[in-house]
Amino acid sequence: MFHAFDNPGPERSLSRPGWMALLARAPLEVLEAALGPHDQAAPRWLRTPETGLMMVQGRAGGTGERFNLGEVTVTRCALRLPGASQQAPVGVAYVMGRSHRHAQLAALADALLQDPSQQPVLEAKLLQPVREHLAHEQVQRQQRVQSTKVEFFTVARESGGADDEEEGE
Repeated sequence: MFHAFDNPGPERSLSRPGWMALLARAPLEVLEAALGPHDQAAPRWLRTPETGLMMVQGRAGGTGERFNLGEVTVTRCALRLPGASQQAPVGVAYVMGRSHRHAQLAALADALLQDPSQQPVLEAKLLQPVREHLAHEQVQRQQRVQSTKVEFFTVARESGGADDEEEGE
């Protein structure tokens, strides 16, 4: 699904919830390419990657009462950068699925993005490619949906046209 935080706009700065949402949906290849230089040293794990289930809720019509839709597999972890003090930022990640590697890289990116000096570089090398990937996926999804779209007005007109011909005979 495409959300407003996928494109922060020219005047909005990217907030932590925004980049965490992008990192959770980022393709693993993009994360590995952008975080390769930072992934050399082993982080200090506060919570090693672990997989579990999380309940997902839905709303009827998007606005109705909440109901439990089902469970999804989620992998989570928390880390502190190597050599960092106790005051250093903690990187946290929750990603759908069972990919421990995806959770590790997302948590590493979260910790790095909390450093203001790292933000511009990671914005260009990581977050912008993720936004472009998600936008491309959205366009592809819309094209697939468009190919199956039924125009009921056209169907009604066409079926009405066939009846008119029979009445004239």
